[in-house]
Amino acid sequence: MVRACVLLLAVWATCSGAAHAEAPAAFCDRVGTDDTLRPIPAELVPAVNAAFHTAMPADVATRMTVFRCADRHVLVCSVGANLPCGKADTSRVSVGGTQWCNEHRDAPFIPASVTGHASVFDWRCHDGRPVITEQRFKVDQRGFIAEFWRRLAS
Repeated sequence: MVRACVLLLAVWATCSGAAHAEAPAAFCDRVGTDDTLRPIPAELVPAVNAAFHTAMPADVATRMTVFRCADRHVLVCSVGANLPCGKADTSRVSVGGTQWCNEHRDAPFIPASVTGHASVFDWRCHDGRPVITEQRFKVDQRGFIAEFWRRLAS
């Protein structure tokens, strides 16, 4: 029994280490499409900086940037205060906006801190109710805000 457990732990450690060591390009080529957000390895920092036209230090880039796979390609997103990398909020109902508009009946805009930074819409209040004024962001085929993601060169 102990040998079986030790063997199982050794196999798990080997497999998890191998998966962790797999380069994002190889991983995405193998899995095709996977919406799981994963941290980037340090070797992707130059490609991330080129994709976003930035000069992030390696520690910042690896802490703030995630990747996912789409159609066998690596896509990257750098998280920021107003740059959510998770799925977009496409709801045409804003719970936070409803509460805000109760106190600000005809506010010309509702802050993103109220509607949520993942909302693809800009909002205002009209007669105490939230109203969409425009769609600010496009959503890609997988439901993420397209403008925040960059495809890395293969």
